Amino acid sequence: MKTIYVTGLKPEQEIQDFFMVKMIAVRIGANKKQYLDLMLSDSTGEVSAKKWDVADEELPSLNLIGEGDIIKIKGIVTEWNGMKQIRIGRIRKRVISDELELSDFIRSAPEKGEDMFDFIMQKAEAMKDADLRALCVRLLNDNCEKLLYYPAAHKNHHAELGGLLYHVKRMLLTGEKICEVYSNLNPDLVMAGVILHDIEKLNEIESNELGIASGYSFTGQMLGHIIQGIISIDRLTEELNFPREKAIMLEHMILSHHYEPEFGSPKRPLFPEAEILHYLDIIDARMYDMHEAIEATQPGDFSDRVWTLDNRKLYRVKE
Repeated sequence: MKTIYVTGLKPEQEIQDFFMVKMIAVRIGANKKQYLDLMLSDSTGEVSAKKWDVADEELPSLNLIGEGDIIKIKGIVTEWNGMKQIRIGRIRKRVISDELELSDFIRSAPEKGEDMFDFIMQKAEAMKDADLRALCVRLLNDNCEKLLYYPAAHKNHHAELGGLLYHVKRMLLTGEKICEVYSNLNPDLVMAGVILHDIEKLNEIESNELGIASGYSFTGQMLGHIIQGIISIDRLTEELNFPREKAIMLEHMILSHHYEPEFGSPKRPLFPEAEILHYLDIIDARMYDMHEAIEATQPGDFSDRVWTLDNRKLYRVKE
């Protein structure tokens, strides 16, 4: 039975419990010795772990451990660069049995995939713009099966079962409110941008049906979901006889939603709906990361440093 969770880990705590492997690799340290580098997870979060000074005779058994496997470890919680880390003493692979519940190890969105999909589909079907409605409904129907479980990322925000749908749903909810304030915006174009902006993560990321991402596809590594999205939308809008200007505007929204060249967008947004899409994306990603960090922190304390938030340590208000 699992009794210790990532959110409950404290420095100097001795642990002996089960975790899921999100990443595992044998590396060479500055001392020229081998060590095992892992990212472990459960239903509450992720934590880095290290097994130092790995001997050659240990490698055959360690090589049997892969991403998505359940392991039992014995070790101690340490702190490095302001973040918790587990120093592993012993490690062995386990299988799911009556002793363990799979739900203890899988991070998932707080809503059912089917419910989120239905919500998003209803928003697509309610669009007044017939072109945008046809495109969004077509893509949602074509990708329904994968959308029900796909994460929105390999490691960062919404890297969980149903994470992509959860990300899109919350962006749609926020987008609706923003369109009420800024009446110059075209609501259908904003909603379509939200639904389509990350759709090619379904082909960029490799994930199993538990929403556990193992890495990136060949095309995902070579092109990324932004370029993949533009190719997909360009092909489909031509098939649907889209007005060319409207198709280009959608492609530009996908192209520019990361805003900065270093994050994959070669152009910044050039019209209001594209600008809003970027900020809807940023708001939801940052609120997700902040919520995760604060949930793992005791009231009155500061969190570990959050890499996706410029290595900030967040404060949780005393209750």
